[in-house]
Amino acid sequence: MNQRVLYETHAHTPLCKHAVGDPEDYADVARQRGLRGLIVTCHNPLPDGHSPNVRMSASQLDEYVDLVARARESRIDHVDVRLGLEADYLPEYVPWLEAQLARADFHFVLGSAHPQTAEYRALYHAEDPIRSQHNYFQLLAEAAETELFDSISHPDLIKNFTRAAWDPAGVMDEIRRALDRIADTGVCMELNTSGAYKTVPQMNPFPEMLCEMRQRGIPVTLGSDAHQPERVADRFVEALELLESCGYSRLCYFLDRQRREVSISDALESLVNASS
Repeated sequence: MNQRVLYETHAHTPLCKHAVGDPEDYADVARQRGLRGLIVTCHNPLPDGHSPNVRMSASQLDEYVDLVARARESRIDHVDVRLGLEADYLPEYVPWLEAQLARADFHFVLGSAHPQTAEYRALYHAEDPIRSQHNYFQLLAEAAETELFDSISHPDLIKNFTRAAWDPAGVMDEIRRALDRIADTGVCMELNTSGAYKTVPQMNPFPEMLCEMRQRGIPVTLGSDAHQPERVADRFVEALELLESCGYSRLCYFLDRQRREVSISDALESLVNASS
């Protein structure tokens, strides 16, 4: 086959203040790399000035929706550009998120926990880094249980902020408990290729956690977390091969908040054909 089947499901815009390039630029790279579509998922606004240096303001949400709509219209003959959102989860923000997600026709919503933000650290950071890790994985499970999100993004991000104490075997029991809860919700989890460039240079999540997800039947979405156009679909072939090695044969993407599936073999073939 030579059919485009894959979507980039995690990409940002300059509105988050730490990304470059307009959605059209990301869409053009998606086309070059053999993708069917691009789902833009910039960081959501949060109330009370929460981490304002890394996200759009509440007053910019309509601007964001228009930005993605313009890219969709201008690239409609070449790439299927869709509106998504990466939404930080903290329990006190649930009413805010519910109202925010009702304001636009989002196709895909990623749920995130960012241990580096001051607001997160005030609630979940502990002097004991092992406790910090446990708090993080418990929060991921809680996020999935809200059913606000389609997928949980970069789901072992905490390892990059507790590197000196990062021992996958030592935290695996806590991870398994969190994954049991997530599996019960039916929510997806993300394989995020940007982890390969972080403090602990592995895709998120690490392979053993990915295998535990597969054992529980947790569906997976794939995203590069692109903050520059050239990172669209970065290391996707490697990621798809990793998924296969963990026992996955299919991966997911969302349109109209409805889960769609594509076989990994078809996805691999489409990318290989695009680059040949």
